[in-house]
Amino acid sequence: MGMSAKFQLQMFISNPVFLSAVFSWLSAQFIKTLIRLISGHIHSVSELFSLLFWKTGGMPSSHSALVAALTTSIGYHSGINSDVFILACCFALVTVRDAVGVRRSSGIQANIINKIGKELQKGEIIPSFNPVKEVQGHKPLEVVVGCLLGAFIGTAFSIL
Repeated sequence: MGMSAKFQLQMFISNPVFLSAVFSWLSAQFIKTLIRLISGHIHSVSELFSLLFWKTGGMPSSHSALVAALTTSIGYHSGINSDVFILACCFALVTVRDAVGVRRSSGIQANIINKIGKELQKGEIIPSFNPVKEVQGHKPLEVVVGCLLGAFIGTAFSIL
């Protein structure tokens, strides 16, 4: 008596909560890519596509946009007193805190470790050095703009 898998998939991909989350992430990545393209920081097509679909860091925060859109649209559809809205708020707070705190600090530390490692290798103090991956976090303004973008998109998908 259940719904067909095709119908369930159609319902899922047309869900405004899902659409607002995906659209906010894609919008933030597009804006971020456009900013870097205009400022001359993209030097190849592969770099363009990597930034458009995968790279983290930069203005605006796509993680913050996604969780803000998700939380906003859940608030509209399930109510701000619902358990799922409270869960979304907690998830958003952890995500935003991680973006501006932990990931940013880790990226700064990795950058300094790489500089020290290269200097030690250049001075022949160590024979070789494998650089540490530098994960970019966000500046507070990048997170705020991402949250505003996400809240706007979440509202738009909820009331339109």
